Amino acid sequence: MKKVIEVDADLADLIPAYLRNRLEEVPRVYALLEAGDFTALWGIAHRLHGSGGGFGLNFLTELGERMEKSAKACDKAALCAQAAELKDFLDTVEVRFVTIP
Repeated sequence: MKKVIEVDADLADLIPAYLRNRLEEVPRVYALLEAGDFTALWGIAHRLHGSGGGFGLNFLTELGERMEKSAKACDKAALCAQAAELKDFLDTVEVRFVTIP
C-alpha cells in the first residue's frame, strides 16, 4: 500500500533524487549489517536523521534517529528491522507536491 506524503512543491526538483539515493543506500546498509560495521551504519543513520526533515520526510528523520541509537548500542536485530522499515518506506512512499503558503 502506498504511503502518501505531502511535501512543499518548492522541493519537487530535489525529492526524486533524494529518494533514489536513499534507496540505493539500502543494499549498503544490509552489507554493513552483515559485516557488523556499526560505525558506518551510525554514519548513514546520522545523515538520514539530519536530512529527512529538510525534505519534508519526517519519517526518515525519526527512523534515522532510531537507527543512530541502535548503531550506538550495536543492536543488530533492531537495525535489521529498521533497515526493513527504510526499504518498505522507500518502496511505497508517494510524494504529492503541494503549495505551502
